[in-house]
Amino acid sequence: MEGDEPELSTDLHEDVTEGTEPDFDHLWGIVTDGFIGAVGGLVGTGALTVGLLIAASLDAFQIESFGTLAELTGFNAILPLDPTAVGYVLFLLTGMVMWPLLFASIGAYLPGEKYATKGIPFGFVLWTGFAPAFYEGYTGLAMALYLVLTLGAHFSYGFTLGAVFDYLGDRPETLV
Repeated sequence: MEGDEPELSTDLHEDVTEGTEPDFDHLWGIVTDGFIGAVGGLVGTGALTVGLLIAASLDAFQIESFGTLAELTGFNAILPLDPTAVGYVLFLLTGMVMWPLLFASIGAYLPGEKYATKGIPFGFVLWTGFAPAFYEGYTGLAMALYLVLTLGAHFSYGFTLGAVFDYLGDRPETLV
């Protein structure tokens, strides 16, 4: 018994990596999250644009107000194209990059169980900035339609952004 020492094994189990959480601290995880956010932002901005086009068809939104974005950022001087088109491209890039990054960072703290439902209050918060920024002096029924339709469009942005996060992302409980 004195000579019996426990045998040490150097064999590693091959199934150690199965069932572990994805590692979001590595470059590939960050790139994947960025891609998911951009796709979600593109789909969400598409849904938002449909709502804005519906509002524009009812004279409750002016598509030309996107030109204000080009003027405020100075891109109308750099790209002397149609300011409405340049402003919409800026709007699209913001919806694909900036807002999805913000949503990914605070989404865990928003009410709801899935990211799709968490996107609805997120869309509401975005609408509180959009509504006064794109207001063009609407009154009466046009103002009511403007407020209701742009709010619904922002709800659809947040919901679809979150739905893409749910569908494409294998997200851990916390992002930190």
